[in-house]
Amino acid sequence: MAQSNIEWTELTWNPVTGCSKISPGCKFCYAETMTRRLTAMGVEKYKDGFKVRVHPDTLNIPFTWKKSKTVFVNSMSDLFHPEVPIEFIKAVFAVMNQTPQHVYQVLTKRSERLLKIADELNWTPNIWMGVSVENEDYTYRISDLALTPAKMKFLSIEPLIGEVRTLPLANIDWVIVGGESGHKARPLKKEWVDYVKQKCTDEGVAFFFKQWGKPKFNVNQDDPTIDSKHPKHAKGGCELDGEIFRQIPHKAA
Repeated sequence: MAQSNIEWTELTWNPVTGCSKISPGCKFCYAETMTRRLTAMGVEKYKDGFKVRVHPDTLNIPFTWKKSKTVFVNSMSDLFHPEVPIEFIKAVFAVMNQTPQHVYQVLTKRSERLLKIADELNWTPNIWMGVSVENEDYTYRISDLALTPAKMKFLSIEPLIGEVRTLPLANIDWVIVGGESGHKARPLKKEWVDYVKQKCTDEGVAFFFKQWGKPKFNVNQDDPTIDSKHPKHAKGGCELDGEIFRQIPHKAA
C-alpha cells in the first residue's frame, strides 16, 4: 500500500506488478519507469523488473486499513494481463468483496479479457471498473466495459494523445481526462478535451479533468494551477476555461 498523488484516488495497492505494452498509450509508461527505479533501489517486490508477477502476500493488506479508503488497484500493472492467472484475479476480487468499506478502482487496457471473464467474478458495488482510452482507435474498450456486470464503470482517457470522435457513454458513470506528462510527452489539444466534456455534459456523466500534462500544452499560460504551490496544482495545470472540473460519481459504493 502507498499513499497516492493521483488526484482521483487515495491509495495504491499492487497485488500484481509488471506489464507489457499493447497500444500507443503505453509508450511512456510511468509504471515501467518507476519499476526501473525500484529495481535499482533493491526493492524485493521489483527484483524481476517489469516482468508480470503476482504477490499473494499482499492480499491481506486491505484488511489492515482502519478507515475507509479509495484505492487504485494495480497502479503498477494490469489485473487483466494474460499472464495473471484467473485464480489470482478471483483472489483479488474476493478481498475486495470482503472489504466493502473500501472503494476499489480497477483500470485495464485488456478489455477483451475483462469481458471474457467478467461473469466469473463477483461484482460488489465497491468495485469500480474502468478502461483506458487514448484515441479513437481504442474506443472499442468502452463497449466491452459497458457489457460487464460492474456496478460502477469509468473511463480513463489519459493520456489523450489523439482525438476521440465517438464516445458511447451509455452505462458509463465517470470519465477522467488528462494529458501526457514527462520529457517526451505528446501534445494534448483543447478541442479533444472539449469534445469529451460536452459529451459528458449532454449525457449526465461525471467529468474529471486531471491535467494538461505539460505547461506548454495548456492553452491558458496564466492558469494558476500550473504553479506547484497552488493547492489544486496538477502537471501542466488543470483549469479548463477558467474552471477546475473534478467531479466524482454520485453512486455510492
